[in-house]
Amino acid sequence: MTITETAVRRPQLQEEVQRRRTFAIISHPDAGKTTLTEKLLLYGNAVEMAGSVRTRKNHRHARSDWMAMEQERGISITSTVLQFEYQDCCINLLDTPGHEDFSEDTYRTLMAVDSAIMVIDAAKGIEPQTRKLFEVCRMRRIPILTFVNKMDHLAREPLELLDEIENVLGIPAAAMNWPIGDGPTFQGVYDLQAGQVLRFSRTEHSQHKAPLTVSDLGDPALLSALGDAAHAQLVEDIDLLQGAGMPFDPELYGAGKLTPVYFGSALNNFGVEPFLQELIRLAPPPQPRAAEDGSPVIPANEEFSAFVFKIQANMNPKHRDSVAFARICSGRFAKDMLVKHPRHKKGLRLSRPYQVFAQERVSLEEAYPGDVIALANPGLFAIGDTIYTGNRVEFQPLPRFQPELFAAVRNQDTSKHKQFHKGLEQLVREGAIQRLYPADESNVPLLAAVGELQFQVLKARLRTEYNVEVELEFLSFTAAKRVLGRAEDIRQVKWPYRIMHAKDDDGTPVALFASQWDLRQCLERHAELDFRLEDLGFTVDPH
Repeated sequence: MTITETAVRRPQLQEEVQRRRTFAIISHPDAGKTTLTEKLLLYGNAVEMAGSVRTRKNHRHARSDWMAMEQERGISITSTVLQFEYQDCCINLLDTPGHEDFSEDTYRTLMAVDSAIMVIDAAKGIEPQTRKLFEVCRMRRIPILTFVNKMDHLAREPLELLDEIENVLGIPAAAMNWPIGDGPTFQGVYDLQAGQVLRFSRTEHSQHKAPLTVSDLGDPALLSALGDAAHAQLVEDIDLLQGAGMPFDPELYGAGKLTPVYFGSALNNFGVEPFLQELIRLAPPPQPRAAEDGSPVIPANEEFSAFVFKIQANMNPKHRDSVAFARICSGRFAKDMLVKHPRHKKGLRLSRPYQVFAQERVSLEEAYPGDVIALANPGLFAIGDTIYTGNRVEFQPLPRFQPELFAAVRNQDTSKHKQFHKGLEQLVREGAIQRLYPADESNVPLLAAVGELQFQVLKARLRTEYNVEVELEFLSFTAAKRVLGRAEDIRQVKWPYRIMHAKDDDGTPVALFASQWDLRQCLERHAELDFRLEDLGFTVDPH
């Protein structure tokens, strides 16, 4: 590359980095996360109406919960990447699982973002899953914007909700707007920063953008709609907030030590567009990321680097393939570029990259830091893999939750042996479930997971995606540990009676314990031997 080419490319790269916003949405199930996702797409002009994607051919289903089980249950159990342009910004929205059994997938997604939106139900406040995911964001110092949703239902007092955020989550909450009414009387918000009343009108089925009227507190129409008492209460609340409320501090927000709070109704589109505008104003562009040696990888560096944070099989029934999602950390990505893959110790040509929007696949020519690229994965990529050009770089491994439930999985039709093992292989690569093999070589795989829903999803997907029926036999074990050390020491171990020996995919011995008491006894009884028990992967407490 010539000096002139480098000089031209560097400003372009810096400009593309600065206009990216890559964030995730976190919440407790049923707080309205998926609805807010759809409405952000609506106001970002990525869809013409809530529920349909704007494409050249026809309207497509826009729900990020593309899996049949998700649509049936009304919950999110996978992460989805959605990109759209809004006001000269390129938005990368990573929707995350809402069910707690899939917190591990959410955790890995949060490793790939620069900020987050926390959605809270205005009637329920802080719920358990919200608290868990908030702690993950706090650990990574991710800036969080809070959207208090469902103000069109009867809600708790806004001041009470602010206090709960501060007391339960331990983070100062700065109100950026204030709700005008709640339930059937909810009609908009007062923008505390601009000093304006934003009143919205409902649309048919809330599929289209809500008409907006901007006025001030003295607007006779507002007084008429609220009545004297409610209007006086609104004025009093605003005076109180302006005099004694927590002021917004951009530096504290950027460090993840303060959350700006917005009130609205995603279902009715009330307050969604102002919130989207605030998101692109406040959310940071792609940030430096620490390599495994601790050195920072700067987004505007010319050399390309990315890491795989998600693998998904069979996103589209027509393809029946596996997709690796990689977050770009530095440099410009170009189709057909040759990258290095340190785990395989060889180069790879990325010849079939694309972007995914719900179920839609779009061929990709280039991408920049903050973007998520989808790569065809014929078994080459694993969660946590780094790919790069130039000098060697590896990002820190992505943690895994310690499994708590175990089950043997049996194929019910031996004629479908190939489909069974192919399906199991692809689904295990996604990272929600770990696979073990009994040491007695019975050839019945053992599965380890955090929650029961993960087993239900695997069983359903083997049936619908691979035409394989399986039965699960749940096992009475509570902990699994890799057994590391010298072979002669391991042979001397007097294992508890209630134990199962197995191996992981790498052939490392694994011991399954029926209770924590058995585990402690085993360790105490053999303190003199040179062996150790290690968790399956990296331990992160999902609770």
